[in-house]
Amino acid sequence: MTENRPSKPHSGLQNHGGRQNLDPHLERYAARTAGMTASEIRALFAVASRPEVVSLAGGMPNLAALPLDTLSAQVAEIIAEDGLVALQYGSAHGVPVLREQICEIMALEGIKAHPDDVVVTVGSQMGLDMVTRLFCDPGDVVIAEGPSYVGALGSFAAYQAQVVHVAMDDHGLVPEGLREALAQTEKAGRRVKFLYTIPNFHNPAGVTLAIERRAEILEICRDHGVLVVEDNPYGLLGFDGQTYPALRSMDPDNVVYLGSFSKTFASGLRVGWVLAPHAVREKLVLAAESATLCPPTFNQMIVSRYLATHDWKGQIKKFRENYRERRDAILSALDQHLPAGCSWTKPDGGFYVWVTVPEGVDTKAMLPRAVTARVAYASGTGFYADGFGSRQMRLSYCYPTPERIREGVRRLAAVLESEMDLARTFGNVGSRRIQGPQTPYPDTV
Repeated sequence: MTENRPSKPHSGLQNHGGRQNLDPHLERYAARTAGMTASEIRALFAVASRPEVVSLAGGMPNLAALPLDTLSAQVAEIIAEDGLVALQYGSAHGVPVLREQICEIMALEGIKAHPDDVVVTVGSQMGLDMVTRLFCDPGDVVIAEGPSYVGALGSFAAYQAQVVHVAMDDHGLVPEGLREALAQTEKAGRRVKFLYTIPNFHNPAGVTLAIERRAEILEICRDHGVLVVEDNPYGLLGFDGQTYPALRSMDPDNVVYLGSFSKTFASGLRVGWVLAPHAVREKLVLAAESATLCPPTFNQMIVSRYLATHDWKGQIKKFRENYRERRDAILSALDQHLPAGCSWTKPDGGFYVWVTVPEGVDTKAMLPRAVTARVAYASGTGFYADGFGSRQMRLSYCYPTPERIREGVRRLAAVLESEMDLARTFGNVGSRRIQGPQTPYPDTV
């Protein structure tokens, strides 16, 4: 005899704890998907890309200075001369000649490397994802600067790693803060797998790790048995032409280095790389095979041909001049328009300025009103794993023209003044700090 039970729905709305589930597959997902939430930055793109909005939000490189006529001819040559190779499967390790050229580029930062230890990736984000997959079990700890790159935080969350932030100042990661974080984490019995750091022209903070701190931070990590993952997409974009010594150049055996052509050539080609100690490199190749089988050979050959035939150093110099002009425009506009009580970093390279606003202003809550005023930025909360950053915002100056930057800052300042008037009238309302994944999830209402 069977009981009369209602059949379980296979699609449509389901009720879970008072919430209606819009996704019939919700209970099938792996537990790690709970940490996979849309970044605040990605959510901005739809509105920030509207022509009437001055977007100081996204970090899109300005490609106007690229020699497109020359590049189009080179692409045609690759197809005509090597099309059967360029359009075929390749090695997960990457095209050999490109790996040799990558070693020449890294030599500018003092890195001595063998091409065999370079693994070409589909952008450096893929490299970061693979490194996290190789080293992090659920519950492991990653130390990262606070704030940190939003794409890295997404990878760490996807593999259920816990992020412990370490403060920065105008000279980058604070060594004493790193010591304290490692000591406290170890005392709590938690495993720290690596330090993730962006030492040069930090995203989002815009600061650079002081040279005198670099050896100290490497020594701290060695003493605690912690790997260092160095993410360096902006290292050749110093506005005074200075190239800082890579952490990898100072400790090759304990540093995994992530590089990219997205900021110094063309982001749409999605060509990056990982330089790793030899044993780690073997596992990275296996991870790359399981993720993509092989990075696109055609894209790698375009980059390689460009490096071999074009004055790429001169091209980077043009990019630096372009971005320096925009950096100067935004710093001047901030100084002219932002109300008293605001402060900001003064980057020597890269794409970003990090702004702190007065007490009582929540940059995440303010963002819809800013977009209504036709200006967009990235709120600071997206760059922390622990809910902090409500008084910060990242402004990106790399893409808009100087005139648009100045107009965008003027609009932003007006919104800020209005928010500060509200705070003065109604008092400071502290924003709630949200720990962990936010609920309800995007697939529930």
